[in-house]
Amino acid sequence: MKINSLIILFCFGFLFGGDIDRELDIAGKNKKEIEKAMRKVPKNQRAGMEWLINHMPEEDLKVIGSRFLLDNCKLAYEAREEYSWASEVPDSIFFEYVLPYASLNERRENWRKDFYYRFSTVIKSAASAYEAAAILNNKMFEMVGVKYSTKRPKADQAPYESMEAGLASCTGLSILLIDACRSIGIPARFVGTPMWYNNAGNHSWVEVWDGGWHYTGAAEPTGDELNNVWFSGLASRAVEGHPKYGIYAATWAKSELYFPMDWMPEVKEYNAVDVTQSYIQNIDDSLVPIRIRALDSSGKRKPVTVVVTGEDDFSFEGTSKSDACDLNDHLTLMLPKGKDFIIKTKGDERRISINKEEIVDLKILH
Repeated sequence: MKINSLIILFCFGFLFGGDIDRELDIAGKNKKEIEKAMRKVPKNQRAGMEWLINHMPEEDLKVIGSRFLLDNCKLAYEAREEYSWASEVPDSIFFEYVLPYASLNERRENWRKDFYYRFSTVIKSAASAYEAAAILNNKMFEMVGVKYSTKRPKADQAPYESMEAGLASCTGLSILLIDACRSIGIPARFVGTPMWYNNAGNHSWVEVWDGGWHYTGAAEPTGDELNNVWFSGLASRAVEGHPKYGIYAATWAKSELYFPMDWMPEVKEYNAVDVTQSYIQNIDDSLVPIRIRALDSSGKRKPVTVVVTGEDDFSFEGTSKSDACDLNDHLTLMLPKGKDFIIKTKGDERRISINKEEIVDLKILH
């Protein structure tokens, strides 16, 4: 090794307080870019850059340039200084859930500056990270022209891929909301389950930190509230520690767990935290979830009035969900076992005895 290289490594070890040999070896031909990022980062951002480089996915170490890393670090720290909620975030949370430029394997994009200018004015009245995240979820998807659809080009879309397509499924929508939150200093992370307990499918959503973790479905706002989601019943039956039925949050911190990506199940590179316990609730086994769909002649879900009547003068009226909602988001009632009910809408009617959970399909007139 040349004397100059030894001096550089010694200086990096002194300044950054850690051994970077492994990261530089992995970087290979990109080593000079990583060294440049470490050398040029301002002193007040040095700890963040050190953390970022020590936790970057190996493939990123090989290709990401110094300019990208320096800009990302600079803008993340600027947001931390500007917003009161960001300045109160502990370093460990900031490093893990604001500073990273990606959540999982999505295409690497330089979104931070653009998103700051897009969304900073939208949340200017917010007094907390909680409030700002709720505002973003209400407004940002219309602003960027992206709506939910399983006809999106792919699941793991980066923000600009979703904006170009105008469509994204829960994965792409979650990535978009996370990056928007991070651009204004809100710690945010990608959360999901590989499969619901009843094998109905997978789902992804977002958690944001405001003194503790709060959750919300991306592009599924519930006014000014978080922790109020359509999938709470499904999540309440998740299985802690289970690789298929558990709930996991993606993290760049070191972990013994990997995030189970439904779209790339063979990849076990990205770290995770098991957060299942936060979603499990006490379940009344005497009540059974009955999910109701109203379908037109082509099989598309439509929003129509549904009336449910039954024993003991039970009466309920609600609206079925459309195809704009997640595939597993249905009008759901918890009904008592052993009871009989009539479920009807204009043009169709079903009589059911409650024994086990099921999806009830109603046909609708044109």
